[in-house]
Amino acid sequence: MRVFCVTERMVLRRFTAEDGDDLAALHGDPDVMRFVGNGRPVPAEVVRRRTLPSLVSDYDRLGGLGVFAAESSSDGAFLGWFEFRPSEADALDDVELGYRLHRRCWGRGLATEGAQALVRLGFTELGVHRVYATTMAVNHGSRRVLEKTGLRHVRTFHEDWPEPIPGSEHGDVEYELLRQDSRDWRG
Repeated sequence: MRVFCVTERMVLRRFTAEDGDDLAALHGDPDVMRFVGNGRPVPAEVVRRRTLPSLVSDYDRLGGLGVFAAESSSDGAFLGWFEFRPSEADALDDVELGYRLHRRCWGRGLATEGAQALVRLGFTELGVHRVYATTMAVNHGSRRVLEKTGLRHVRTFHEDWPEPIPGSEHGDVEYELLRQDSRDWRG
C-alpha cells in the first residue's frame, strides 16, 4: 500500500487494480453522483475498465499526485477518494482539490479533514503554488467544505453541458487558495 497522506481518521493511499468493486459502488450511487458529470451513476464496468486504470496510470504521469483512495484508519473501510492533481503534467504546482465520499460519511467532517490535510501537505512539502476546486453553484455542502478549508470563491461560470442536470442553470463555481495566502489559513 502506497500511502500519500494520513489524517486523524483516514489514510489516503494510491488506488490499485484491486479497488474496482469499492470504486464502482461509490460511482454507482445516484446521490454521490448527483452533482457530477451527467448527474447519473457510472456503470460498474466503465469504472472498472476505464476510470480505475486511468487513476492508477496518473500517479507516474503526474509526479505521484492524483486521486487517492480514502480508508478509515480504525478499520480500513473504503470511505471514498480525494483528488490532489494538476490538470497538466508540467504544472505540478497548480493542483485541483476534489473529493467524493460515500453517503454514510457525509456530515462527519471527513471531507474537510482530508481537504485540509492535502492543502497543508501541498503547501508545506510538495511545492504547490495554487490549490483550486470547482463544483456546481448549488452544491452547498461541497462549497462549505472548500470555505472551511480556506479556499476563496474566485468566480462563477457557465458551461454548455450536452446534458444539463438540475441546478446547472445556476452555473459552476471556482475556489482557490494561493501559497502566499496560506499563512492566513487555519487548517
